[in-house]
Amino acid sequence: MTTFTERWRQLNWDDIRLRIHSKTTADVERALHAPHITREDLMALLSPAASDFLEPMAQQAQKLTRQRFGNTVSFYVPLYLSNLCANDCTYCGFSMSNHLKRKTLDENEIARECAALRELGFEHLLLVTGEHQGKVGMDYFRRHFPSIRRQFASLQMEVQPLAQEEYAELKTLGLDGVMVYQETYHQSMYAKHHLRGKKQDFIWRLETPDRLGRAGIDKIGLGALIGLSDSWRVDCYMVAEHLLWLQQHYWQSRYSISFPRLRPCTGGIEPASIMDERQLVQTICAFRLLAPDVELSLSTRESPHFRDHVIPLAINNVSAFSKTQPGGYADNHPELEQFSPHDGRRPQDVASALMARGLQPVWKDWDSWLGRAPQKNSNTLITG
Repeated sequence: MTTFTERWRQLNWDDIRLRIHSKTTADVERALHAPHITREDLMALLSPAASDFLEPMAQQAQKLTRQRFGNTVSFYVPLYLSNLCANDCTYCGFSMSNHLKRKTLDENEIARECAALRELGFEHLLLVTGEHQGKVGMDYFRRHFPSIRRQFASLQMEVQPLAQEEYAELKTLGLDGVMVYQETYHQSMYAKHHLRGKKQDFIWRLETPDRLGRAGIDKIGLGALIGLSDSWRVDCYMVAEHLLWLQQHYWQSRYSISFPRLRPCTGGIEPASIMDERQLVQTICAFRLLAPDVELSLSTRESPHFRDHVIPLAINNVSAFSKTQPGGYADNHPELEQFSPHDGRRPQDVASALMARGLQPVWKDWDSWLGRAPQKNSNTLITG
């Protein structure tokens, strides 16, 4: 069966890097005037030559975002269920080799977390765990998924890659979307950072979005961990290649792109390539020009100042008040966290900052006519 691996094998990392860095100002200008962005155009928009075109890129990106999404920005929040992990990864606070207190939430603790998140106003939930198939695998999800799903308007997951039939089963339990980041698309660099555990299997992870598409999952989230490889530009281009492949083969699904930069964590590493804030804006705008209808997401990894100024340009999905440890909302235990978020503001403060810039925070955008049962306290679509 054909998967993105077939396309990935056709892509040469060093050749792509050379082509990106050889782009000129004329190439960037041509891309900015193109009716549709090609792969060559995207290379130009990700290139060093595009750094002098940030203003026109931002203007075009903002125009497209307003055309496709109006002034709305959807809010979501991650709920960390466990920091247990059977992988040893150089960049992650949950890595099995780190001397970290481990915890997996039980039924009562999950209920307390859900109550705390409902009190904060959230309706869109992202379930997150470390990758531990034994203790936080399908049995755990089957046991706790239904009770969580009943309390929220939509439910997504960021856990270990699963089999197609497992995703299909979770869909029957109300799963709406799955975020799965390749970390880096450079196989040997990937091997350097994944030392033990099932996450060492580069191809199994690479083909996860294909399994999601075949399982009929509504939303599939992609991204690279920016700074893990020696070229963030090539990794971001590879994300775009992955997106284009999936859109062609699984057109029924929606897609989301995230731009996570390495953040400090227990036992963490220094980035192999540095993307500064201007370059992050450039990358976000490039993706909006490439894919006007795709959801672009920005997490609390970034600073309040950066988020307040960049979200109005091209972002239409944000997290707020994120806690990256199990039990972080009902009880704060920073010693359990995966990484330290940069934007720690409460959700209403983030919402107020966006409203001051003319945007409308959306706390809920699913409704019963889309096949979801009405939820408690779900009578308001847009707050503000």
